[in-house]
Amino acid sequence: MTMYNPPHPGEFIQATYMEPFDISCRNLAKHLDVAASTLNRLIKGQSGISPEMALRLAKVLGRSPESWLTMQDNYDLSVAKKQLKLSNVLPLDLNAA
Repeated sequence: MTMYNPPHPGEFIQATYMEPFDISCRNLAKHLDVAASTLNRLIKGQSGISPEMALRLAKVLGRSPESWLTMQDNYDLSVAKKQLKLSNVLPLDLNAA
């Protein structure tokens, strides 16, 4: 089931893990073995979750790496649907050959 307006994974991390458990960006970045600036960009929605980050998040916060990547894909697709105009994109008739 597709969410209508899925949150950016960084927003989810902040709301689900950082705020409730009072975890700082610097502390979480240390556990993830990434620079605090790298995590900060993710939290602010300025970057997305890569496969490598998904593996790190899975080990540190739980959930599967696939679930982290799916969350990113759902967010990216939602943004694309809002921005992309498909009026000039036409289906290809594969039976015409």
